[in-house]
Amino acid sequence: MADVLMVVSGADTLTLKDGTAHPTGFWAEELVELHRGLTAAGHTVRFATPGARRPTVDQGSLDTTTEAGAEIAAYLDALAGELDAPLALADIEPGAYDAYALPGGHGPMADLASDPDLGRLLIDAAERGTTVAVLCHGPAGLLSAVRGDGSFAFAGRRLAVFTDEEELTGGLGENSPYLVASRLTELGAMPQPGAAWSSTVVVDGALISGQNPQSSVATAQRLVDALA
Repeated sequence: MADVLMVVSGADTLTLKDGTAHPTGFWAEELVELHRGLTAAGHTVRFATPGARRPTVDQGSLDTTTEAGAEIAAYLDALAGELDAPLALADIEPGAYDAYALPGGHGPMADLASDPDLGRLLIDAAERGTTVAVLCHGPAGLLSAVRGDGSFAFAGRRLAVFTDEEELTGGLGENSPYLVASRLTELGAMPQPGAAWSSTVVVDGALISGQNPQSSVATAQRLVDALA
């Protein structure tokens, strides 16, 4: 069985284009479905954040008035002990885990996108061929993987990511500080967008990526398949 490090944003706000602070964090469904899929398959999951900061759930991702939302909230409650004490990314040694998983929410745009410790781990993962799974806004974390010479560790790689269309029509809109898919394209990655709000997963070697919350279960399954 594999040891998987789930890298979660520690941010609870994102500064928007107009300078206002937007409450954010991780997207509940994405973290839950990745964790559920991995642990159901027998894999071990540990959480890590920048500075070992306790991650905050984006309240916009929790709707406890629905049966599905209440179940996700209950699952998070059961994980409270682990989420209360994440590992610090700075303490993780390259090669210590068999795979990395990065759920979304807008939080990764605020901290993971520029975190040097995450960048160190992801550059090593790209060079080793270690499995990396990213979901929705989780691919913002890949932006940290720029080498000292300016090259991007995931240049030329195909991936799914929350699309510019989805951000502009159902996300933060024109007030988003940047568009993750466009930033990745500028660095040389190759987003492969599916229809807006469709379950879309792209696998390019050891890089597994899902486009949006609707892709959560399918992304988890492809990660489990890769670790089988």
